[in-house]
Amino acid sequence: MRNLDKYKGVIPAFYACYDENGEVSPQRVEALTRYFVEKGVKGVYVNGSSGECIYQSVEDKKRILEHVMEAAKGQLTVIAHVACNNTKDSMELAGHAERCGVDAIAAIPPIYFRLPEHAIAQYWNDISAAAPNTDFVIYNIPQLAGVALTMGLFAEMRKNPRVIGVKNSSMPVQDIQMFKAAAGDDYIIFNGPDEQFISGRVIGAQGAIGGTYGAMPELFLKLDALVRANELEEARKLQYAVDAIIYKMCSAHGNMYAVIKEILKINEGLDLGGVRKPLPALVDADRTIVEEAARMIRDAKANYL
Repeated sequence: MRNLDKYKGVIPAFYACYDENGEVSPQRVEALTRYFVEKGVKGVYVNGSSGECIYQSVEDKKRILEHVMEAAKGQLTVIAHVACNNTKDSMELAGHAERCGVDAIAAIPPIYFRLPEHAIAQYWNDISAAAPNTDFVIYNIPQLAGVALTMGLFAEMRKNPRVIGVKNSSMPVQDIQMFKAAAGDDYIIFNGPDEQFISGRVIGAQGAIGGTYGAMPELFLKLDALVRANELEEARKLQYAVDAIIYKMCSAHGNMYAVIKEILKINEGLDLGGVRKPLPALVDADRTIVEEAARMIRDAKANYL
């Protein structure tokens, strides 16, 4: 019997945590993990897009996950994204994640070469086979991966008993409905785009994973509670406020995750370092944007919590 309840709720995507030299900081990884425990979120999604996974080495990813698990102490559902752009490294990370005791592993499809669907299925199944006792989540983010999860590929992947659902980060909300209709209640579909949290939840997503949740977890927890209570008008107002914050964070010269890390420093006293090149760092002109976004978060908390 699948235990899907541990995935139902707000699951922030975990940010890369660096020291002053731009290397992974175990201390900052553990501090961010404890922050999420204290905020009361359901879990964390480690080493995904928000974790700058494309720019992390295999050893970086292992180190990050080990320290997340050390600090979480079983208080968070942990989903580890293990995809690299080759099967060998992905399988190595999958096996490591299982040994660490994660709840699930996840993977995007291989990028760059446009592979046929049977090759993508083989890639995912090979990764899953390296963690034979661990749930597997398909990560659908076609706007970045260049490959979309089709209904046919999803049907093929459901033959794998370890596949429990999809982290759907495609922009059409209809995709969530289609995956949910095809898979039923034996699978979980996660809403990915933060800007449409309530839309995804209302149409059938039972959980949500997002890259901006970490900057304002209380607001997304409130959104989730409003959806569960069917208070959709209030949820819509809060979604608009959250979206305005996201748009502000995306307006800087520096990468959005660089903005978020500065916001966490201002609002929460968390220092997670910067972002790894080639992601653009903040410039002096971004300071006003960062401070405005931080203030908007504080104001939204005051207004809606």
